[in-house]
Amino acid sequence: MQSKKNQYFIDLLAHLHNKFQAPSNRKPLTRRQFSEQDSALLTQVEQLMQSRNDQSGIDKLTGLANRLGLKRQLMGMMPMSSGVLILLDIHRFRYVNDLFGFEFGDTLIKEFSERLLKIEAPADITARLDGDEFFLYFNQALSLTQVLALRQSLQQPFFINGTPIGLKLQLGYLTLPEHHHDVSVMLKRLDLALKEARGSRDKIAAYEAGMDQLQQRELRLIHDLPKSLTTHDCYLVYQPKWDIKNQCCNQVEALLRWNHPSLGYVSPAEFIPLAEYTGIIELVSEWALAEVIVQQQHWQQTGVNVQVAVNLSTRDLDNFSLSEDLLASLSRQGVSPRQIMIEITESNLMADIDKTLEVLHRLRAIGVQLAIDDFGTGYSSLAYLKHLPVDEVKIDKAFLDDILTDNQGAAILETSIQLAKRLGFAVTVEGVETQEIWDRLVQMGADKIQGQWFSSPLTAVELEQHWQELQTKMKSS
Repeated sequence: MQSKKNQYFIDLLAHLHNKFQAPSNRKPLTRRQFSEQDSALLTQVEQLMQSRNDQSGIDKLTGLANRLGLKRQLMGMMPMSSGVLILLDIHRFRYVNDLFGFEFGDTLIKEFSERLLKIEAPADITARLDGDEFFLYFNQALSLTQVLALRQSLQQPFFINGTPIGLKLQLGYLTLPEHHHDVSVMLKRLDLALKEARGSRDKIAAYEAGMDQLQQRELRLIHDLPKSLTTHDCYLVYQPKWDIKNQCCNQVEALLRWNHPSLGYVSPAEFIPLAEYTGIIELVSEWALAEVIVQQQHWQQTGVNVQVAVNLSTRDLDNFSLSEDLLASLSRQGVSPRQIMIEITESNLMADIDKTLEVLHRLRAIGVQLAIDDFGTGYSSLAYLKHLPVDEVKIDKAFLDDILTDNQGAAILETSIQLAKRLGFAVTVEGVETQEIWDRLVQMGADKIQGQWFSSPLTAVELEQHWQELQTKMKSS
């Protein structure tokens, strides 16, 4: 009864919609010419018509099954006893839309869908789930070699309106019958395989046991992180740097730590990427800056005169009011902008340099210093680097491997240091753990050195207690 009632309502609204359509020889009516009630009805028509299309189980653009249609097919086949499920998407497809427009992108999606249907051994089920994400089911088993060959055949370039478009596909797959009892679980595990593929070098991955538990842990971390910022489960430590020229410690780097109440210590390498992916990183950065500024106010009163470097994500640089907000916070606490340095990872910075350059200039204009973190590990263009409003570069500890025994490696490191200095940047080398490497870096011309050999990260209280000792530590060694 309810479905008939809904259908009647849809038909009625469709009739009203058609009633108000302008004849082809007249200028189309606008919504402003309708009464408020008519406009509301038209809105409902559009929503219900879209809903009806979705409920049909068919993707409007490609004619393939959509997510709902796929689930219906799979439920009718349960339990599935053999075969392979594949989930794939087009790497960086959004750039196609950005560069050529959505109509061009739609054409690419339609042609890719046709290619999926024309592969040499067609899939038993082909579906388009979301955007550029597609599903394939093969009833027979496929080896990894066969899966790789399939991907290669699908990655052949397209020519759309005379424009060549190369593809790189990201692919996750799941073998049966290990995962055949529940459609939702099966698709969830396939999603996990694709997520793993997106983060891998080869952009291909199979579902493996344990991915479910990993996802549950990640979801818990994402859920708990904002609360932990307010309960002191998250806190900052500060790793000192030694200034070679001035023979003192005048800068520290703020590092985030998380002692989860039930999971224990959680590495920043685990939760920071999750925070960046979900957007929580903006909340984390705001909290960290606020903590540092309050700490700086306290240190000024206790005689600790030090600049604090804070790592920010490029997501934070999307906020064009960042410099104004930061300046307001510094003014409230009576802290000079010169007491703050912002560090941005090189690879993230260069990924969208044009968008972030204006924000960097604004930060520099208020007196905050800027540094490029992990210098030399990204894909920087020297043409960009020389124009960046940056004061310092930090050379990653990966450059320190074998510099005492590998002349080529040592030459690369020394050249990187000298290049940065010629561009006008101060140079900090991080990850220094031995006296021998320390001495070699001094000879190479490094300006500041950071690492366990000088000092491990300290809590704010520990830094205060050992402040005077840090000023003389390397002089006496």
